[in-house]
Amino acid sequence: MASGSAAKSTPADTGARRRVAVLGGNRIPFARSDGAYASASNQDMFTAALGGLVDRFGLSGEKLDAVIGGAVLKHSRDFNLIRECVLGSALSPYTPAFDLQQACGTGLQAAICAADGIAAGRYEVAAAGGVDTTSDAPLEVGNELRRTLLALRRSKSNMQRLKLVGKLPAALGVEIPANKENRTGLSMGEHQAITTKQMGIKRVDQDELAAASHRNMAAAYDRGFFDDLVTPFQGLYRDNNLRPESSPEKLATLKPVFGAKAGDATMTAGNSTPLTDGASVALLASEEWAAAHKLTPLAYFVDSETAAVDYVNGPDGLLMAPTYAVPRLLARNGLTLQDFDFYEIHEAFASTVLCHLAAWESEDYCKERLGLDAALGSIDKSKLNVNGSSLAAGHPFAATGGRIVAQAAKQIAEAKAAKKNKPVRALISICAAGGQGVAAILEA
Repeated sequence: MASGSAAKSTPADTGARRRVAVLGGNRIPFARSDGAYASASNQDMFTAALGGLVDRFGLSGEKLDAVIGGAVLKHSRDFNLIRECVLGSALSPYTPAFDLQQACGTGLQAAICAADGIAAGRYEVAAAGGVDTTSDAPLEVGNELRRTLLALRRSKSNMQRLKLVGKLPAALGVEIPANKENRTGLSMGEHQAITTKQMGIKRVDQDELAAASHRNMAAAYDRGFFDDLVTPFQGLYRDNNLRPESSPEKLATLKPVFGAKAGDATMTAGNSTPLTDGASVALLASEEWAAAHKLTPLAYFVDSETAAVDYVNGPDGLLMAPTYAVPRLLARNGLTLQDFDFYEIHEAFASTVLCHLAAWESEDYCKERLGLDAALGSIDKSKLNVNGSSLAAGHPFAATGGRIVAQAAKQIAEAKAAKKNKPVRALISICAAGGQGVAAILEA
């Protein structure tokens, strides 16, 4: 059995744990990098998303037990970011807040922290989400210049200062955040291209999935699905990456941008998620708090699981950790992969989703990598990302989890209205940089 085996699981201890209601959420429209939000900061965007949540749920002056969130790309000025956003909102200033960061899993991990606090009785109500901007990415002075300036500050004599000042011209330089994994030097796209080739994922299937994401999200906007999930910001009313006219035929004309060195490249700008700016937040609470505030839960946050893989020296692809997290989660809750009405699988790349599905369908992968007795099997793809996902909306790293939690909860509520006597479930799965993955189950 592999050291990262998915088979290891312990029974859920639900004895004293309370049910956690997902009441809804809010986000600003996501925007392609260096566009509509080019001058907006992390604080600007998360404060706007949080402000929309406050307005939607009548929380002005309300003290929440926690606001939890984070950003992947942060300036030094973003110290205590989420607390600063709370202070900039209409929430009570007595509302505590804290930052966390787990790359693309940040928003969902924030929701997990909130849910755990509510389930354990520490919180009655909490907001969770995230924000990111690549337009306003932090630029740093070079390491040599930084060390020289620090030494200059510590110097005790004019002679020492003169020597250090003489080094400054050679030390001048700017460091730009690199879009690559520190351990390998490869970008996320290049890593995924390797896995895509290994798993035999076809270009046509990637383009079809990408087109479906745009088609589904455009239809959802048109029927008003996002009316109570999105608030306008800086002139945007919809995600500006959304392409309603997208089709497999149009996507097929694009040239590959990842995997050229490996040959048989299939990943293009059309079936890969672009750099994006945005913010999102979800509202979670105990049933008692919801009832006291006359708010109807959309769904309940049942359970979650986080996994990691050795993508540096091991056999696993960078973005394959969710394939480990999901079976552990299923086993602990006595469910199969087929026991869901909705599958919200983050579309970092179309091929990422397809690689995960292929892995769960493979008996060899499930036995050899995950330590399972058999394959998890296939899913009904008509239940996959039914209102669009990251390929259509975009992916502001830390903001994706909050978007998916709120979106999945509303989908469940709509379906539950037609299936009153049967449980309605959604499986959420998000891959993240550093070889990590986060999964969760929502139900009503």
